[in-house]
Amino acid sequence: MIRGANCWDHAPKDSVFGILKTEPVHGRQYASREEARRDLFADIEGTDNRRRLCSALAHITPEHAELRAA
Repeated sequence: MIRGANCWDHAPKDSVFGILKTEPVHGRQYASREEARRDLFADIEGTDNRRRLCSALAHITPEHAELRAA
């Protein structure tokens, strides 16, 4: 994602980290990397993809987009 003189290079990464900072997992202490990975996966796949509307997907949830594609 890094190219010289392009202010948009870090926008996707910054967006993801900005979202993570507002999620319930922010600030939580994990005993292992695997525990953190499981918690993040559960948060993203279990709740976020079921309720977040995505403008790139015609304002439907990622879950509905997958169902349409199948």
